[in-house]
Amino acid sequence: MGTKNPSALVRAQARPVGNKHPNSRTGGGIVHDNTRHTTRFTVIGNHLAQHRELSLLAIGLGTHLQSLPKGAPADIKTLTARFPEGATRIAAALRELETHGYLRRERHRTSSGRIVTRTVSCNRPAVTRSHPEEAAAPHQEPREVRQACEEGEAVPQAPERRPHKPLPAVPRPAYSGPGILQAATDLLASLRRHDASLFLSACDTAHLAPGVAAWLERDVTPAAVRRALTADLPPEGVRRPAALLAHRLTAQLPPPAPCRVPAAAPSAPVRHPMQNCDGCDRGFRAPRPGRCRECRTDHQEAA
Repeated sequence: MGTKNPSALVRAQARPVGNKHPNSRTGGGIVHDNTRHTTRFTVIGNHLAQHRELSLLAIGLGTHLQSLPKGAPADIKTLTARFPEGATRIAAALRELETHGYLRRERHRTSSGRIVTRTVSCNRPAVTRSHPEEAAAPHQEPREVRQACEEGEAVPQAPERRPHKPLPAVPRPAYSGPGILQAATDLLASLRRHDASLFLSACDTAHLAPGVAAWLERDVTPAAVRRALTADLPPEGVRRPAALLAHRLTAQLPPPAPCRVPAAAPSAPVRHPMQNCDGCDRGFRAPRPGRCRECRTDHQEAA
């Protein structure tokens, strides 16, 4: 009876609960007691909360700035009055956040003409130095830009779309009269009949008209200008027709027309003053006094 049966089934032991696993560290790490937030909360990315280069003060200050409502003051004086850290430490933490892309400072002119510095808090910088793989993630949440003005003024949200580049400069005619500019404007307005992608706005047409006038001034016919602007267009269409036309007007500008020397007008006959003949006292025209033609002939024959 006291001998154990070696073929008997062994009872499975219960799994240790919590951190009592035999292979776990004694006195293990952090334990979270979480409650789901439904109101008054801010989503903070781990790229900020667990940043390996930011100081703890900068991480905390960045979290505080992202939790502020739009238009709340975020200047150094306000932050120093809010927290026990001094102005020097807070300024250093702001510089850390600015270096790593979590903060931007922009200078703007108000309607009264005063220059103010606005602070833009970025919850997800475009490039995170410590986690570059997060910036290249294919699906990103929309950027929530929370701005705070250091002067305590409300700040409009920065636009996400970048403005178009300005149009390239175009040649200028030597004499820009209203007639040649109107002809250039009519030529540009007719381009959309040749290709629908060459539709120009009134502002683009006004910018390009001097360039077309420079071509017309160089004795290029309107048909030749139209062919130069519409030839060999991309088959997929033109994305910025005004920029393409400005480039062609500048790059393909023909040389000036040769100067035409007007033909010399026939000279008028010279009319000499009236003289009295020394031989017959008759009047005749000559450059100086003397004898008339008949008296000169008679005088020569007599001699």
